[in-house]
Amino acid sequence: MKKFISLSFIFILFASSVAQTQPARVQYSRQDYITMYRGFAVKEMLISGVPASITLSQGVLESGDGNSSLALKARNHFGIKCHTEWTGDKFYMDDDHKGECFRVYESVFDSYRDHSEFLRTRTRYANLFKLEKTDYKGWAQGLKDAGYATNPKYPELLIKIIEENQLHQYDLLTAVPKEFDNPVIKTAAAAAAVSPEARAAGKIMMHNRIKYVIVQPGDTYFSLCKKYEVMLWQIYKYNDLNKNDSLFSGQKIYLQPKRLKGDEEFHIVQAGETMRDISQQHGIKLKTLYKKNNMAPGTQPKEGEKLNLKKRKS
Repeated sequence: MKKFISLSFIFILFASSVAQTQPARVQYSRQDYITMYRGFAVKEMLISGVPASITLSQGVLESGDGNSSLALKARNHFGIKCHTEWTGDKFYMDDDHKGECFRVYESVFDSYRDHSEFLRTRTRYANLFKLEKTDYKGWAQGLKDAGYATNPKYPELLIKIIEENQLHQYDLLTAVPKEFDNPVIKTAAAAAAVSPEARAAGKIMMHNRIKYVIVQPGDTYFSLCKKYEVMLWQIYKYNDLNKNDSLFSGQKIYLQPKRLKGDEEFHIVQAGETMRDISQQHGIKLKTLYKKNNMAPGTQPKEGEKLNLKKRKS
């Protein structure tokens, strides 16, 4: 009995130590979210007619400012479920019912695009498009009446987000402003997580024998290409990025290909972490990370799961 208690105590100490050494995932603020995705919302408004304020406020509410498990693991920012016509990847989680099926997107932009199409192509939302784009209150109520959400306070929640953040100003735009492209998110939590050495502007560092830099306020994809003499496609490929993915301050960007082995033997998955997050953290190729753990590309790990970084799982 004493031996069992001693072993249990050692295990608790070990687990506590691991938890303390794992870096906390950066939480996006509401302003971060709006800055990152306002360009997508305006672009979709100009194409589909859905007010940018409505799209952004729904994204904020449905994704928890981009921090929800569905947003992080499935890049689904609007809570759109699979329905019978969906042929893409699927993500299962409890919602109104246990184990419901949600759509998985290749990028956040795809989630925004599908949200517009979802509203535009369903007859139950047809009356919304008879409203003016500036009538965000009518759109908010119309979404509730058409059955988009079951929460009786859904219109009030959207209107509150719109008015507190002045999102209705975007409904007046006739083009996507240049400053909405390649936004850099100045997240205090992200900056705090970066070492003083890494915050030194322009310093090239090494991790797992790979050169990398930390994104600084004001950096864009094109400024990084010019400064470090790399091609844009190389930045995308080396960091498993899509052309619609945004940069944010404190982000690690590799200037060389990641390696076939990580910097440690294994990784314990933390809440909200994706396979790409882990690939970036340990400098291991994303495809290789999937292979070593016998996982299908595009799937995401569970919190607490142990992933191999050097040897393939038997």
